[in-house]
Amino acid sequence: MSEALYLDDSYLKECDAKVVSVKDGKFVVLDQTVFYPNSGGQPNDTGKIIRGNDIFNVVFVGKFGGKVSHEVDKEGLREGDSVHCVIDWDKRYKLMRMHTAAHALSAIFHRESSGLITGNQLGVDESRVDFDLENFNREKMQEFVNKTNEAMQRDLQISISYMPRKEVEKNPSLARLAKGLPEGIEILRLVKIGDVDEQADGGTHVKSTKEIGKLVLLRMENKGKNRKRVYFGLE
Repeated sequence: MSEALYLDDSYLKECDAKVVSVKDGKFVVLDQTVFYPNSGGQPNDTGKIIRGNDIFNVVFVGKFGGKVSHEVDKEGLREGDSVHCVIDWDKRYKLMRMHTAAHALSAIFHRESSGLITGNQLGVDESRVDFDLENFNREKMQEFVNKTNEAMQRDLQISISYMPRKEVEKNPSLARLAKGLPEGIEILRLVKIGDVDEQADGGTHVKSTKEIGKLVLLRMENKGKNRKRVYFGLE
């Protein structure tokens, strides 16, 4: 399994690595990586894998069979190559801010309405969260956004810890996804946002809520019974 350096330090922008395997000339597995794979509603990182004077642009990153696979824009990398990895930090940092904001908003929403998350998709400019709520209105959602912003301005610290699956299952508040915990993972990573939220999550986050900025409610959509979609941005 590739060592995912982003799990313990979301602020790592680069690292040295060794090529473990190459498939079809452009799908590269490394012994360790700072590149976040597309998963959990968070888009993959992009950036560069550098070998000497050769630059291979990373256009997609996915996780398959426990291995992080980097799709590069040209062939040439070989098993055993020593390389240097650099992510597009501007993109990553925006997604980190969005991800922590989404957790905080979801926590406030759940506290106020008991609604569970049925889906989410983070973006650089706007993100969305789906809730299993039958009825809601813009005024009520704006109230939830305002309460989230108030909490974020308290400069809450974000911390990472790990817990056995059996222990997480004893505390339903640690997994508010309607679909439940991900299958096949026995040690779960927990992301805690001060006294506002603590959730099982594998994504990247900021260290403090002061880094997020202000959440802005953009629009809402009714996607059917018990599925309401909320779009938000940051400023």
